[in-house]
Amino acid sequence: MEHTGKLYLLPNLLGPSDKDLVITAGATNIINNLTHFIVENEKTARRHLRAIGFNKTFDNVVLYSIGKHSDHSLYPSYLKIAQHGVNIGILSEAGMPGIADPGAEIIALAHNANLKVVPLSGASSIIMALISSGMNGQQFSFHGYLPKEKRARMKKLQQLEKSVGLFGSQIFMETPFRNNQLLEDILKNCSHTTRICIACNLSLSDEYIATKTVSAWKKCVPDLHKKPTVFVIG
Repeated sequence: MEHTGKLYLLPNLLGPSDKDLVITAGATNIINNLTHFIVENEKTARRHLRAIGFNKTFDNVVLYSIGKHSDHSLYPSYLKIAQHGVNIGILSEAGMPGIADPGAEIIALAHNANLKVVPLSGASSIIMALISSGMNGQQFSFHGYLPKEKRARMKKLQQLEKSVGLFGSQIFMETPFRNNQLLEDILKNCSHTTRICIACNLSLSDEYIATKTVSAWKKCVPDLHKKPTVFVIG
């Protein structure tokens, strides 16, 4: 009976940083034994694979796209080769696949096909922000990106602030070029005693993590423009 392959969830860097602090030697060994990868962007995936330790030629490497404009109807076919014993890796543009990432759809398909899913340890900005915030790590929710429309965003922030008592820490993020506007909205709409963690450029050389009350943040507002940032309300 033919053995099926595995779907490896590959760790990626969150930005220019020391690979050895994020990617284990064991993960690097697995990555270098793969020839099939499911990726968001084929062009940048080659650069990302090199950054996380892939040292072989790309001549015999097959990349399957799950980018914004990819055809979802093709996704099941990406896993066909695993059903014939070939291992596949899935790579996010940053961090771990499946969290704020289109990889979740592929992972669900792998489970439906009875393929073994193997997560390799790596950096997740959401988890890193939570554990370094000093807030409730027993109960928390991740909300991804908040609404773009100002009124809807303000309403959502108020909902998140009220949810802390019942549902624990509330985690969310924003497109980097809109970070400063989001922070301004937080400081305007949340209670002055509410605690906010700002976790910026996680794992990078200029990493910045601090938890303060809204009142304290108003006295020292950081510039988050174009810096990947995760926010936690607690």
